[in-house]
Amino acid sequence: PAVYSLDGLLVFGLLLVCTCAYVRKVPRLKAWLLSEKRGVWGVFYKAAVIGTRLHAPVAAACVLMALYVLVGK
Repeated sequence: PAVYSLDGLLVFGLLLVCTCAYVRKVPRLKAWLLSEKRGVWGVFYKAAVIGTRLHAPVAAACVLMALYVLVGK
């Protein structure tokens, strides 16, 4: 049910980007999970690239979303 709301979708997207960026830093997981650049598994690769290249805006978005979830709701 939370995924169907806009804030739930944003939280899911931020968590996906942050998790894939973390997985990209672990060599064994990177070779296993982020080896494909196309198709369904390519979504994880692209999320990892977004997370590593835009780490400052992604971190700021995570902090803002956490404040919104904790205080705004």
